[in-house]
This record gives sequence, structure tokens and C-alpha cells, in this order.
Amino acid sequence: MPHGRSAVAEPGFRSPEGTAASESSVDSYEVDALVVGAGISGLAAGLELQNHLTDVLVVDSGDRPGGVMRTDHSQGYVFERGPNTFQVKPAMLGLLRSQHLEEALLRASPESKSRFLLRGGDLVAVPTSPGAMVRSPLLSARGKLRLLTEPFVRKGTGAEETVSEFVSRRLGAEVADNLVGPFLTGIYAGDEHQLGAGAVFPSLVDAEQRSGSLALGMLGTAARRGQGQGLPGSYSGRLSGGGMGPLARALAERLTLPVLLQRRVVSLEPREGGWSVALEGPAGTAQVRCPRVVVATSARGAAEILGPVADGLSQPLQSITYAPLVSVSVGVERAEVGSRVQGFGFLVPRSERLRLLGCLFMSRLFPGRAPEGHELLQCLLGGVRAPEFVGLADDEIERALMDELDRVLGLRGTAQVLAITRYTMAVPQPGRDHRRVIEALRGQLSSHPGLALAGSYLEGVGVPDSLNSGLVAADSLVGSG
Repeated sequence: MPHGRSAVAEPGFRSPEGTAASESSVDSYEVDALVVGAGISGLAAGLELQNHLTDVLVVDSGDRPGGVMRTDHSQGYVFERGPNTFQVKPAMLGLLRSQHLEEALLRASPESKSRFLLRGGDLVAVPTSPGAMVRSPLLSARGKLRLLTEPFVRKGTGAEETVSEFVSRRLGAEVADNLVGPFLTGIYAGDEHQLGAGAVFPSLVDAEQRSGSLALGMLGTAARRGQGQGLPGSYSGRLSGGGMGPLARALAERLTLPVLLQRRVVSLEPREGGWSVALEGPAGTAQVRCPRVVVATSARGAAEILGPVADGLSQPLQSITYAPLVSVSVGVERAEVGSRVQGFGFLVPRSERLRLLGCLFMSRLFPGRAPEGHELLQCLLGGVRAPEFVGLADDEIERALMDELDRVLGLRGTAQVLAITRYTMAVPQPGRDHRRVIEALRGQLSSHPGLALAGSYLEGVGVPDSLNSGLVAADSLVGSG
């Protein structure tokens, strides 16, 4: 039986770029660890395992590594199909430095500090300082006074509350409705009345429990900060014309064994000393034997893989819901929008009654994203606010979007739709009991040695949190097997 590197060197496997090799297949082989899923969490898990093991194999059902991190180039535009920007938190910075990829980071322009909310049809700047908050029309005088009473609010049980309940109790209903709700729309495409405070704002909930006040708790956190932090600002990648996709490919290329693409897991079974995993793809079937497996997929995908052998894991995984999302890349002549397109972009509160959740001004954030004299807009629609939107035909989506963009930016029908991308399961929606669900999952994992989970549904939906989940999963398996 071939082992590790010699096995995947045989015909029938694909390079990280997705270039087909041969149509013959490998019947079976052994590796030290298998990672199912080549999104950012799976790539991170593979690279971390590779630091400790000889043969680590990453497989994915898609045609390229990176999962939803995908960048396209068309007509002089560079646009994303998935996430558009990310923060660089400590774990992510550490991984990039270890792979000599820190220089691959591209920081957003200073203009990105300006962000806007749609209010009464107008774009209003989001306050970024206490002085700006005092002057902001987003809160009434009463709402601003209520905000100042936060240190005197009695401590509650934030981990059991929704975001709306938690923020309203501590900071007032206006802050919850006018600021936090739209903010969460941009991250989760979700509803602050359903999202759990303990999952979405764990540091704030913990600050309240620790200090009885968000203000005092966060001051204490700031005082404890030292070295080992991430990088300020928002980022993308600068490799191969820029974007998320080339950064993901660069991470995949750091793996010793090439990522196997277009390979779907059809079964996972325990065996003496580890696991036996059956893969299916265009080149046929293969059987992988290994002592360690990281399942780095969506919660639903993990439930399907693990259901036959780990019902205790499958049930809580199936309870995690996702919001659908439509992402539309739009090009427009700069002369048509003028100063209306500036800063990071804008978010749309529920009170505006639009299906548009928000719009990012990508060409204002990163150079080279649009041809000379043009702007690139990345528009997000649907979410839990309008889940039916993901099922509309392209022409219906385009008409609805152009109507709403015209109302906000005055495009007058001059914009060009570059791409429409649908995700029926785009963003996990952690509810008020999410922490208990994750604790249950981790408790069940202890009954399955050599098995770990990674993904955006665990500790945060952003790119750095998903990446960190892969590192945590890998670390949990080092020393096992």
C-alpha cells in the first residue's frame, strides 16, 4: 500500500490550481492526517498539522482551494465572489508569518475608515469617536443620554440573550436598532433579534460578567493588551493582481502534498488506529486510511459526513442554520456617481425596507479593482431579511438591485452587472444557545479520538476566526494517532 507523498504523486490527482492530471485513480493510500475541506479553515488546519506530521492531505469537492475565497478578473475589474475584506487577528498573522506571506497582505486605504448607514434615503456617516457620536443624527438626544448610563446598568445574563436584548439592556434600544443591527447585517446577513449575544459579542458579554460594565470591562481589556496583537485595519491580498483567491492559493501551495480537488467524501468509518475515508471524483474512487481527520466544511456538510458514525455530533451540527446571500459585482463610471461613492461603503437598516443589505466601494479600498475612470461596487442582498431573493432569476435580481441603487446613489441605469453569485447557505446564524451547541459538539468529540471539526460555525464567521478554528482543530490532534 503506498504511503503519503508517493501515493498522491501517482496519476489521477490535481494540483492546488485545479489542473487535471490523468483519469486513472489510486485505489488506496495512507497519510498521517486528512483534512476534508480546502477553505481557509481547512488550509490552516493542513498547514498546522504539517508542522508536526509528515504526510498531510487536504481534499475538497470544489475546483480550486479557498472555498468561498474566490477572485475573478473581467473587463478590467477585480472582484470577489465571497468575502471581500478581512481583519488580521493574532492567529492569522502568526500563520502568515510562518509561511512567509505577511508581505502578501494589502491594507485598505485610509478612506476605509469612513463608513455609512442609509437613513431616510441619505447616507449618514457612522460615528467613530465620542465627539462624532455626540454630533451624529443616528441617535436622538435621549438615545445619547441613555448610552452614558451604561456603567450603572445592573449586570445580566448576557450569554443567554439575543444581541438585541443584550445591547438594548446595556446601551439602549436606539443603539441596538440604529447602529448594531445594521452592523450585524453586514457581517451575518442576519437578525439581531435572533443572533445570540454570547456567540456574536463574546468579549462584550465576558466584559460585563467580569466588570459589571462594558465600559469598565473594555478599559480593563485595553490595559492588558500588549504585544502579540494582530494588525489594525481591513485587508485583502496583493498577489497575482490582488484579492482573496490568490492568497488562498498561496497557502495551498505551502502544503507539501497537493490539494486533491473535486473529491467528495462518500463515507467515513472508524478503523483500528484511526479512520478509513472513501473519496469519489471524476477520476474514480479512492480509500484513505489515516489516524487523524479534520472535517473543515459547513455544519451541514459535517453532519452529512459524520451522521452514519457519530449521531451525537450530527444532531447539534444540523441545528445550526445559515442565511442565504446574493453577492452582485457592479461596475459604474465614476462620473455617474461622483462623491456619492466614497469610503468603505454603506449598510442598510431594516427600517429602510430594502432588499439591499449593503454595498462596499471596493475600488475606493484597494487599487486596481476597476478600470480608469470607473468604480467597483460589491452589493449584498437577501439574508434572513429577504431569503427568497437567492431563488430569483438573474434578470429579476438585476432589476431589483438597479432600482435600489438608483434610489441610494442615483445611478440612473448606467451601471453594469459583472457577476451574480448565490449562496443558499452563506453565513452561519448562531442563536442564543449557540455556546451550548458548541460545548455539546466538543463534548461529543471526546468520544471520537483522532477526529476534529473546523469551520465558520464554531467561533466566528469572519476569515480570521475560520482560520483560527483550523489551527485549534489541528492542535487538538497533534500527539494523537
